[in-house]
Amino acid sequence: MSKTGAEADFRADKIRSALMHGRKKVNYKNYVFDLYGTLVDIRTDEDAPGLWEKLSLFYGFYDACYTPEELKKRYESLVEGEEADLHEAHPEIRIETVFAKLFEEKGAYADMTLAIHAGQFFRILSTEYVRLYDGATELLSGLKNAGKNVYLLSNAQRIFTEYELHLLGIADYFDDIFISSEFGVKKPEQRFFRMLMEKHCLSVGDTMMIGNDGRCDIDGAKSAGMAAFYIHSNISPELSTETGRDASGAQYTIPVYPKADLVLPEMDLKKAAQLLLEKV
Repeated sequence: MSKTGAEADFRADKIRSALMHGRKKVNYKNYVFDLYGTLVDIRTDEDAPGLWEKLSLFYGFYDACYTPEELKKRYESLVEGEEADLHEAHPEIRIETVFAKLFEEKGAYADMTLAIHAGQFFRILSTEYVRLYDGATELLSGLKNAGKNVYLLSNAQRIFTEYELHLLGIADYFDDIFISSEFGVKKPEQRFFRMLMEKHCLSVGDTMMIGNDGRCDIDGAKSAGMAAFYIHSNISPELSTETGRDASGAQYTIPVYPKADLVLPEMDLKKAAQLLLEKV
């Protein structure tokens, strides 16, 4: 074996050792999923070419006349102000109120339905793609067929996410859906996790959180007493690294994964299903 191959194997062994540490063998009754980056792959860009020009045209149709630059600046300012008004460590606004105020500030009449449509048009303009990760449907259906309770706990906006869930065909797999904009607070706030658990009388010892964000999903779930399964996806926050030296003295670098009960170092929901379903 070449030196390069030996170093690669050593690095892989170190990673496998790190991932196996602290694993539990528990049969959970309840599985709580994050959405974006865990079940759904999405890419959005609020600076996408033409977005603010087209959105300003939409507002102009209803007598709320903005230049694209003015609209963008006012939108960002209103979002920041709405968050500050909540006085939460981890606040979550209702984005439709921002789109409503953008009409009001120009003296234009708009009911909440129009404000929601403006927000959804913004979402469409800013979305490059939204799609399920391979194996997402099979994972959810496998858990349901095994008699497990499946929930969604997502940092998201209802006026976007509710429709995307139906577009992607997974809404009916969840026994309940908790979207942060409906509660004014988001992960990793412990209270958000407990809202779900208290509503459904879930025991923390019988509940596992599955997510792709070490802070929001894993640390948040652990603070609420739940088990956690971390899946590193293409839109997970960047991991820190640690370095060391192998037996030959060569330096290696490995990623530091969140302290979850289960870890997948890359997106593989078929593997996730194997890990979860062998427990149930």
